[in-house]
Amino acid sequence: MTTTQIPTAVRPKGVAPAHKPPRRRREGAAWVFLSPWVLGACVLTLLPMAVSLYLSFTDYDLFNPPSWVGLRNYTQMFTEDPRYWRSVVATLTYVVIAVPLQLGLALVVALALKGMKRGKGFYRSAFYAPSLLGASMSVALVWRAIFNDGGTVDNLFGTGGWVNKPGWALLAVALLTVWQFGAPMVIFLAGLQQIPGELYEAAEVDGAGRWRQFLSITVPMLSPVIFFNLVLQTIQAFQVFTPAFAVSAGKGGPADSTLFYTLYLYDRGFVASHMGYASAMAWVLLIVIGAVTAVLFRTSRSWVFYASDTDGGAR
Repeated sequence: MTTTQIPTAVRPKGVAPAHKPPRRRREGAAWVFLSPWVLGACVLTLLPMAVSLYLSFTDYDLFNPPSWVGLRNYTQMFTEDPRYWRSVVATLTYVVIAVPLQLGLALVVALALKGMKRGKGFYRSAFYAPSLLGASMSVALVWRAIFNDGGTVDNLFGTGGWVNKPGWALLAVALLTVWQFGAPMVIFLAGLQQIPGELYEAAEVDGAGRWRQFLSITVPMLSPVIFFNLVLQTIQAFQVFTPAFAVSAGKGGPADSTLFYTLYLYDRGFVASHMGYASAMAWVLLIVIGAVTAVLFRTSRSWVFYASDTDGGAR
């Protein structure tokens, strides 16, 4: 029995073998493509952060050279400024009210859209539109007119202008954020479409109702998406500015009920020209947001389920 040998390719004479480019050349090419991002990060992010950190230890009014005062801005902030603490309370209250309501509404609408057979694209676009428009000053001013004396809410319910009542003004601002539920809704809808339908069919065969299916299948399988939206919306809620500025005409009223942290930071930095104090407030906000995010990541191990987990439990 004879065997046939497969001829091997022969390199022609005078042709050098192909070599990979040197490692330094490949790294150099990578840095060339990364250079716009690196330059932008250094010039537009890292350098301003470094300057802001320095200014937080100085007395700077935008017109005269900064003078070093050490920790005075921070001690004044925590011990001598009652409006600072009112801004903290207003911001935390807003976060606790707005974020759960927004995510809850987004999930409900996403569940409704998932079951639709016709018109899903239209309704998805319609519900997403407020997320594109809600951050603008014009929409915030319209929102203020709706909740002002003689506005739509006053005419329908006779409750008076919410923006002029300390107990209702913050709720009016929170409802503007809840109205912008389109972005988390789209993310929820994408996550719902990734849940295998066989799980619901098996649960239905076992006699599980819709509520049991929602608690035992939808929530665990959607928990990574819920966690992502929770982190994202919480960070954004701590930085809210435009709605509070428009509703309160930049004053944080009535009775400092809408004096959010970023609004008071703007007031200290650009209205009162205490830029050093405002820089200290900005760094405290950065630390708080980082701490809250770290806590959310830490607690997620007990309730966020990942399909790749080998033990079938939460990570």
